[in-house]
Amino acid sequence: MPPHREPVYLRVMTFWRPPSHIRIKALGLNWRDGRLLAAEVYDDAGRVKGVRPLGGSVEFGETSAEAVRREFREELGIDVALVGAPLYVENIYQHEGALGHEVLILFDVLFPEGAFEGQDCVRFQEDNGAEGLARWFALDELDVEGGPDLYPAGLKNRLLAANV
Repeated sequence: MPPHREPVYLRVMTFWRPPSHIRIKALGLNWRDGRLLAAEVYDDAGRVKGVRPLGGSVEFGETSAEAVRREFREELGIDVALVGAPLYVENIYQHEGALGHEVLILFDVLFPEGAFEGQDCVRFQEDNGAEGLARWFALDELDVEGGPDLYPAGLKNRLLAANV
């Protein structure tokens, strides 16, 4: 019998650049014990340069609430409940030298009872086939020396001001 081996996860390198138009994105803020679920964001060399909440683009004819629910079904296979009023953030940024512009609508989301219980991280698949990894972060671990940046820039301060 062959020895047991842990599965090997290969990350397919994709060189993503922001489109040259404004995008509307709906993101979900899921909290566990005061920690925010956020997915890794990579640079072209495959290094983690930051993290961002899960979600994605709002499709034509779809509300932002519908979009965030759809994104969590597609990426994590779960139905989330939206809680409270959304937070709106306009984000103009640079990624690998390319200018990006998006309007983000962020919802607090609740997972179904027991979802990902006992897991420190969650693997998921983006719509382009790329595998992603998300985990829960304390806000004081983000936007600090030696820690990943939280995207969009300024989100950490907005969350702290909202007394999350």
